[in-house]
Amino acid sequence: MSTYPVESIRNFSIIAHVDHGKSTLADRLLEITGTIAKTDHNKQVLDKLQVERERGITVKAQSASLFYSHEGANYLLNLIDTPGHVDFSYEVSRSLSACQGVLLVVDANQGIQAQTVANFYLAFEAQLAIIPVINKIDLKNADPERVEKQIEKLFDIPVDECVRISAKQGTNVEKVLQKVIEKIPPPQCNTADPLKALVFDSTFDHYRGVIANIALFGGEIQKGHKVVSAHTKKRYEVHEVGILTPNEQPTHKLYAGQVGYLIAGMKEVTEAQIGDTLFLYKQPVEPLPGFKSAKPMVFAGMYPVDQTEYNNLKSALERLTLNDSSVTVHRDSSLALGAGWRLGFLGLLHMEVFNQRLEQEYNMSVIVTAPTVPYKAVLSSAKLIKKDNCSPIGMLDYKKYLKALAQEVKT
Repeated sequence: MSTYPVESIRNFSIIAHVDHGKSTLADRLLEITGTIAKTDHNKQVLDKLQVERERGITVKAQSASLFYSHEGANYLLNLIDTPGHVDFSYEVSRSLSACQGVLLVVDANQGIQAQTVANFYLAFEAQLAIIPVINKIDLKNADPERVEKQIEKLFDIPVDECVRISAKQGTNVEKVLQKVIEKIPPPQCNTADPLKALVFDSTFDHYRGVIANIALFGGEIQKGHKVVSAHTKKRYEVHEVGILTPNEQPTHKLYAGQVGYLIAGMKEVTEAQIGDTLFLYKQPVEPLPGFKSAKPMVFAGMYPVDQTEYNNLKSALERLTLNDSSVTVHRDSSLALGAGWRLGFLGLLHMEVFNQRLEQEYNMSVIVTAPTVPYKAVLSSAKLIKKDNCSPIGMLDYKKYLKALAQEVKT
């Protein structure tokens, strides 16, 4: 891969409500730039997980590097396709940290919906350039004029900045790439600065260890460099760096402004912290801010079907939570089910998908208890008591429940 100056790099995410066409647009962008061959089989290419294919939704943010020529200039475009469901909004917030702009996709038939607004404000608060893209203009009931007025009214973005497309048919998709180059600024960094790399995602490979997705905010990195983790203070030697096209493609170096992956002999999942900053040995830098911790909303117990599988399940949970860092894990035990864990999820769909991935990717059969939410009760004495592990209660049982909690506190 030839060297691209920072001025020729654009990092952007695709954000939208569920089923507004993010992954289909990503397919067309990959095709137009020649990243993948143009065939009828290109359907949600960046949705790599089996659970994503089966459910038809994006669960994991996936990145890809595109090479594009416009008006005689060559550009490197780093695209991140993100989930649309609210249960996976943590994936969106982490992805935006590696970008300078977003494509806000809105369905020309459905218009602006809940996650459209939520994702807009995530991008707005991060001070990213926002390009509104009105998709599915080929549908019979499409009303792009109405959607443009919604966007102008709610987001204060002028109508003439909206791009009308049909991602399925490829109509006007080329204009989206041109808008990315015009509207999204290049990264504000320099290869002459000390190395500063943000770990914004990671996966675990049985043979190569942790594969960290990184965004470079300064300097450059190549095989043989010795890097240090700002979080663990451990030192590693870089074995491989590269870009995602969307499959891993090793390169000689990664430069400031680029998004890629790094393999540095991290064998334990605890060594790769999402939000960590990597820098060169003996060239310390101020760590990047990282990410706010996700706040779990739904809790459930998880236990191995057979207690002899406890250690295998523990290893599988560690590796899967590396890939999905929004899940919280605490050790727990049950008189009936034995030793296990109490897991916190962002929602019920998040819990279902996590359990399905555990079975499909790690061949683990588990017992999952009924999901619950934490309860708080204020007694007449003004004492606050919290209960995390209790069955849902109806309004008719509410007074009985408070009395039971009060009695529990007394004893």
